[in-house]
Amino acid sequence: MDPRTSALDLIRCDLCGTAVCLASDQHLGHSNKLSEILKIVDDKKSKIIKDQIELKEKIYPTYQDIASDVQKRMNEVDEMKNTQLQTLQKHLVEINDSLSEIKDVINSVEMALDTNDTSKLFAVKLNLDRYRKLPQKVLPSNLKFLLEKIQRKELSNLFGTLLSSSLTSDEHGYSMKTTQKSPETGSSPPVKQLLDELETVITIETGYGSLDNVACLSDEEILMSGNDETMKIYNINQGSLLKSITTKSGYKPSDIAVTKSGDLVYTDDSDRTVNIIKNEKIEKVIRLQNWRPDGVCCTSSDDLLVIMESDDKQTKNRPFNPLGITTDSQSHILTADPKNDCVHIIDQDGQFLRYIDCGLSYPWGLCIDTNDSLFVAQMENRQLKKIKYLK
Repeated sequence: MDPRTSALDLIRCDLCGTAVCLASDQHLGHSNKLSEILKIVDDKKSKIIKDQIELKEKIYPTYQDIASDVQKRMNEVDEMKNTQLQTLQKHLVEINDSLSEIKDVINSVEMALDTNDTSKLFAVKLNLDRYRKLPQKVLPSNLKFLLEKIQRKELSNLFGTLLSSSLTSDEHGYSMKTTQKSPETGSSPPVKQLLDELETVITIETGYGSLDNVACLSDEEILMSGNDETMKIYNINQGSLLKSITTKSGYKPSDIAVTKSGDLVYTDDSDRTVNIIKNEKIEKVIRLQNWRPDGVCCTSSDDLLVIMESDDKQTKNRPFNPLGITTDSQSHILTADPKNDCVHIIDQDGQFLRYIDCGLSYPWGLCIDTNDSLFVAQMENRQLKKIKYLK
């Protein structure tokens, strides 16, 4: 073979197990056609690129997060015994070693992909299963304080006992970092920020004597209820009535919502129930004791979030009296505050983020559509207002 033949002309034949010179006609029959051999190369390259993306965008960032987490826990237990610190330090060294290995693998794969030497391409062997199995999560236990009965007047008996702390491990403590995809794929929704200036998109005159509640069935249909036992479905764009539904008790619903599967939900404080409507049949989900259900919404995990009012009326005199409630794609919880003519936005940990107070008049019912637009049912002026608050 001519020594000047490039590395691109050489490839290992999986059928005969020998190096095949693509520049000559001698071995073309082994792989049927040259195009089939090149297809094998392309398939191999595609597989390597796919594994490289997972290694670079998911596995490596996950190990970085784990390393940061362990470092954070080391800082938290800075005053713990040396044995615990040594265990954490050893754990951190092992994770950093894995990080270094993964980085070297990523670099070697990138070099193989950038070269025309197909022998290097086929020499790449990625064992991602080794790294997909994340390390155990080492958890330092919190200090525990045990109370002692006071039997003697010695100072030591006036205080409890401080137990020594220890380290535990959790095999399922870490989860793989996910790359952000579009909502259609069922993955995490894109991150949206709160708008500095709110925008009122539309205002609808409903004709209700008192508009209390609202729930989005779709981007075109919306469910409303007022001061009677009838729940009505309207077309948002046309404002036309499509259907009416009556509560089982004959009293007005406290609030209404829609599940992910499109079933209607309503609370009824007259009989203390939370109800669901399936195939036009009303089914009781729960009947409360010593509490009355008020606001209700369906979360992204298809759970029901219910505001309840205690029968103890002394709890009623508070500056904040939440009524309507809903959630958005960012896991924000929004609740209506009619006494202060605003809507509160809090995060999933219960931390207050901001108010929505763009000229609302006694806001009561709330719901969110698929585009994260907020619909507010205003009780006093009987208007439905659509508000954009995320960008």
